[in-house]
Amino acid sequence: MKKMSTLTQVLMAMAIGTASTAAMAHTTDKGEGLSGYVVDASGKVVKDGSGECIRTSYFTAALAIQECDPDLIPKKPAPAPVAAPAPAPEPKPAPAAPTPVITKVSLEADAYFDFDKATLKQGGKDRIDAEIAKLGQVDLNSVIAIGHTDSVGSDAYNQKLSERRAQAVKDYMVSKGVPADRIQIKGMGESQPIADNKTKQGRAKNRRVEIEFNATQKVAK
Repeated sequence: MKKMSTLTQVLMAMAIGTASTAAMAHTTDKGEGLSGYVVDASGKVVKDGSGECIRTSYFTAALAIQECDPDLIPKKPAPAPVAAPAPAPEPKPAPAAPTPVITKVSLEADAYFDFDKATLKQGGKDRIDAEIAKLGQVDLNSVIAIGHTDSVGSDAYNQKLSERRAQAVKDYMVSKGVPADRIQIKGMGESQPIADNKTKQGRAKNRRVEIEFNATQKVAK
């Protein structure tokens, strides 16, 4: 038998080595993480000329790896959207302040009281009744009754007369259901005239009881 040339021997050795490497790549144990792909002796996946990984005959999608088949890797579920916090409720507008209601009534003494006395006539009672009837539409805060006289007579006498007439108004209002603690009285005597005491007409105007009702409009609930 003829001896092979040195070059021939080298080429044959290289072919045998390549075949051994390929055989090793194809016979990788299935239990390894890369068992679905052909790997070289160093454990790297063998790729063809186009850069695609070479799969083994027992490749399944379950053996796919990110490097070679990213489309076969199960996608992680997208995180649940975080609900935006509910907007803070709009602040409620402050309730409107109750509307004050001030009512002033003047009872002329000559018309609503007996002469030189503190006894209310029926006309005076009717006038007060009409004002009390309006209290159902408001919240009563207070009432003040102020008595006045003309300048005829002494200051002391006129002061007492003005106080008695203011008290007569209070007593009647209490009898009609107005709380006594809501009613104040004052007697001003002849100190606050609204007309000239030198005339009969002026003195008649000065003899009076002024009633002031202080209330607030009821707020609808």
